[in-house]
Amino acid sequence: MAHYLVKRSAQILLTLFVFLSLVFFIVNAQPGDVSSFYALNPDIPPETRERMQDLFGVNDPLWKQYLVHVRNTFTGNFGVSFSHYPRTVADIIRERLPRTLALFLTASVISFYLGFALGKIIAWRRGGWTEYTSTIGGVTLYTVFTPWFGLMMIWLFAFRAGWFPIGKFLDPVLWRDAPTDANAIFNRMILSAIVVSIAVFALFAVTAKRRMAHSRLIRIGGLALSALAVAAAWFATGTGYLAWDILKHMILPVATLTLISFAGTMLLTRNSMLETMREDYVMAARAKGLPEKDVRDRHVARNALLPIVTSFVFSLAFAVDGGVIIEQIFSWPGMGQTLVSAALTEDLPLAVGAFVFVGVFVLIAHLAADILYVYLDPRIRY
Repeated sequence: MAHYLVKRSAQILLTLFVFLSLVFFIVNAQPGDVSSFYALNPDIPPETRERMQDLFGVNDPLWKQYLVHVRNTFTGNFGVSFSHYPRTVADIIRERLPRTLALFLTASVISFYLGFALGKIIAWRRGGWTEYTSTIGGVTLYTVFTPWFGLMMIWLFAFRAGWFPIGKFLDPVLWRDAPTDANAIFNRMILSAIVVSIAVFALFAVTAKRRMAHSRLIRIGGLALSALAVAAAWFATGTGYLAWDILKHMILPVATLTLISFAGTMLLTRNSMLETMREDYVMAARAKGLPEKDVRDRHVARNALLPIVTSFVFSLAFAVDGGVIIEQIFSWPGMGQTLVSAALTEDLPLAVGAFVFVGVFVLIAHLAADILYVYLDPRIRY
């Protein structure tokens, strides 16, 4: 295993180098530079544009810019953003990345759990109304035109019903006299979510290992108590209303992403389980007289997890780019909206930095999927 990890790490570094090169040359192939964004402004004289080009290094030869790009990337220095000067690219990514991860990780986990649960049911109960309803509804949502569906969610639940905010990250009026800034509150929300997730995961592990009676009710109760405890702690500090405001702005985009994404996991689970159900060990488990629930969950579903886990891990990696469409529709200031604004303003350092982050996460996801395979299926050896 150690030899395999060393070999895969070397492959990842080589792939990362090729990826960095492609990103640099593709992004720099577009015409113009940061100074062209101000070219039509009559108040900016030509000599100011030239000084701006010298300041950001766009007058240097391409090979020199490339070497600087590679060196800075491997040292974690992505340069200074053109459109957010004097802020660095790393500082902007550090601010926007948690927002995207919180939004898309929440939607990915919910859609994975919902899709996996429904996939098990429709694979085990083929031919019933549950299969037809779930499959038709899931495929319809999975193939829906995302911009139209997002706008319809806003129109129905935000504009007409008024249940949720129409968009953005927070309500500026509510935050006008806030005792702290939004980033501090959001980071504390992420920390609270991590604590609740660890507690719920530990409860799931204990109930599954000991096969406790009424384990589902225990898990739901543990989740509810953890959420109530965290909510009580937030409101006790006097900043609970600010956290609730951010949470309200998250609900609609998370619900939209979940409805669009869960069908893929559901159909993949169904197909994988149908293939696994034909294996000899499933027939042997039934011949031993094991309960159908144990055969489904411990023998069929567990061995059908490999392609599903791969899809889940890769979906988490690609979530870093923020789903440009969703973030634009809901005006969510994450990595997706950052990529769009960087392209529109020809902010090359910011665009390259965002793309590099996506590539690094995808490469790490490949390695994580390979390692997970060994723990999910003991038959796999490297």
